[in-house]
Amino acid sequence: MRLQSIYNIAALCFESGIRDVIICPGSRCAPLTLAFTRYGKFNVRVFSDERSAAFVGLGIAQATQKPVVLICTSGSAAYNFAPAVAEAFFAGVPLIVLTADRPAEWINQYDGQTIFQYEIFGKHVKQSYQLPQEYEHQDNVWNIYKIVTEAIQTSLLPKKGPIHINVPLREPLYPKVNEIITFEAPVQKNEVTHFQSALSIQAKNNITEKIKNAKRILIVAAQGFPSDEERKSLASFSAALNAPILADVISNFHGIENGIHHADTFLGNLAEEQKEKLQPDLLLSFGMSVISKQIKLFLRQKNFTHFHIGEEWPVADPFQSQPQAILTTAENFFQSFQDLKLSNQNTAYLNDWILLEKKAKEKTNQFFTHTEKGEFKFVSDCLQHLPENCNLHVANSMSVRYANYCGITKNNVTLYANRGTSGIDGCTSTVVGHCLAHPEKLNVFITGDIAFFYDRNAFWHHYHLPNLRIVLLNNQGGVIFKLIDGPSDLPEANDFFVAKQKFKAKYTCEENNIEYHSFDHHLPTENFWTSFFEKKNTPALVEFNSDVETNRLIFEQFKKQVIHSIQ
Repeated sequence: MRLQSIYNIAALCFESGIRDVIICPGSRCAPLTLAFTRYGKFNVRVFSDERSAAFVGLGIAQATQKPVVLICTSGSAAYNFAPAVAEAFFAGVPLIVLTADRPAEWINQYDGQTIFQYEIFGKHVKQSYQLPQEYEHQDNVWNIYKIVTEAIQTSLLPKKGPIHINVPLREPLYPKVNEIITFEAPVQKNEVTHFQSALSIQAKNNITEKIKNAKRILIVAAQGFPSDEERKSLASFSAALNAPILADVISNFHGIENGIHHADTFLGNLAEEQKEKLQPDLLLSFGMSVISKQIKLFLRQKNFTHFHIGEEWPVADPFQSQPQAILTTAENFFQSFQDLKLSNQNTAYLNDWILLEKKAKEKTNQFFTHTEKGEFKFVSDCLQHLPENCNLHVANSMSVRYANYCGITKNNVTLYANRGTSGIDGCTSTVVGHCLAHPEKLNVFITGDIAFFYDRNAFWHHYHLPNLRIVLLNNQGGVIFKLIDGPSDLPEANDFFVAKQKFKAKYTCEENNIEYHSFDHHLPTENFWTSFFEKKNTPALVEFNSDVETNRLIFEQFKKQVIHSIQ
C-alpha cells in the first residue's frame, strides 16, 4: 500500500505509550487522520479551531504527563498551533505536532494552502523534522520510522517539550472505496532508558561545603508540581538548615513548613536595611518561573552564591546571579542530603522571614474581613470555599495575581497556569484539556473577561464537561492596566490599554449548555459556593460583574492597608 509507512505512524505512537490525539479537520491531513482514527486504540478528539485545539492538547498532556499528538492540514492551520506550541516549549509540556504539507515542488507556486512549513515553529520546539515525501522505498520507510521514534523520545527527554514533524503528502490522499487500512507490526523502537541523575561525590562535597559555610540560606520554589516525596524532602531540608522557602502560588507548595507565600505583598515596601537583613549568602532555586516581580527585584544583581536545581540546560538566570547548574531533580537533590544531618543554628534569619509572612497573612485576612465588594474579595471567597482535591486553574494578568496575593490554604489543591509565555490566548482551552483527560476530577477556572471571551472556541465541540466550573471576573476590560505603573496614568489608558468590552457570558453559556449564575457587585453566600462546586451533570459558570474603577480603588486600598503597612 502506497501510504503504509504513513499509516504505521499511528502504530509507532501507540507502542510508544501515546494515547491521546487531537485532530483538526482538513483534507491534506486525511492519511494521518485515517491512521489514528482507524487504529482504534486512541482517545481521538476533534476540534475545528486549531489554536484552541492545540491548547486543549496541551491541557491533556499536562494532566497525563504523556505526549499528545496534534494533527492539522497544510497552510495557515499550522501557524494557529503556534501559541500553544510556544507555551508547551517554555512550560515543558510534551506535544507531537504533525502538520500535513504539500510536496516540496509546489511550495511558493501559488498552489492552495501552501506556506513554508518546515521549521515553522522556529526555536519554540525542541526539534523540527521533515518526513520524506516518497513513502514506498525501503530506505524512506526506515527513515520515517526512525524520525517518528526519535521525535517521540525527544519530546520526553529532560526537559520535556514539543516537537514538530512536517509531513509532505501527495494525492491521492484518500483510500479507494472499501479499501481496508491495515497496520503492520510496529517497527522495533530505539528505547531510551530514563533515569534520575544522582550527584557525583565531588559535586556533593562542593555543595555541602557551601551549605556549611552559609549562615543565611534561602530557597526559591518556582512553578512546578511537586510529588509528596519532594514536598517531604524539601520540608526536612529546610527545617534542618532554618532556610525559608519562597513559594508563590504556582509552586504548589501550599502550606509547607517555613513557606513564605506572601513575599510579593511585603518585599517591595521594606526599608533598605530590612531588605539587607533578608538577603541570603546562599540561594537554592528550582522550578520554572515565579510570579512575584518583587522577588525578582529583591534578588537581582546581589552578591550571593546561587545553585539552580533542575534538568534543563542551559539554565535560565531570572535573578541575574549567574547560577551554578545542578542537573538533577529537586527531589533527588534534597533527598541526597538527608543522610548528612546538615544543620544551621542561625534561626534569626528564618524568624525574620516568618515574622513578615505572619504579618502579611494577618493583614490580608483582616482586609478581606472588612471588604464587602469587588472582584478581589470575590476571588478570596472562591479560594476559601474550594473543595478538597480539586484542580485550580488561573488565567493570566490579574487572575493569577489575585490568587497569589490571597494564597491557597488547602494542601491538596493543585494549581495550573499557562506561565510559559503568560498569554491569555488559550487559558480556557487548556482547562478543557484537563477536564477531558481526567473526567473524575473537578477543575475550577478563575479567569478575566478578556481571556474568557478571547478563547470562546474552547467550547466549540461536542464533548461533555460536567467537571468544569468557571469563575469569571467581568469588569468590562483589563483592570491590570489600571493597576500597573505606566499605562494607568496615561490619557490613552481607557481606549488603548484597558480594551473595554460589553459582553456578558450569559449567551455563551446558553449556546454551550453551561449552567449560568450572575452577581452584580454583591458577593455570593457560602451556600452558593457549596452548591456551585458540588457534582453536577453539566458545566457551570458564575459571572461577577463589576467595573474597572471600583476594582482599581479596592486594590489601592489593599496596597495602603496591607502592602504599605508591613514594616
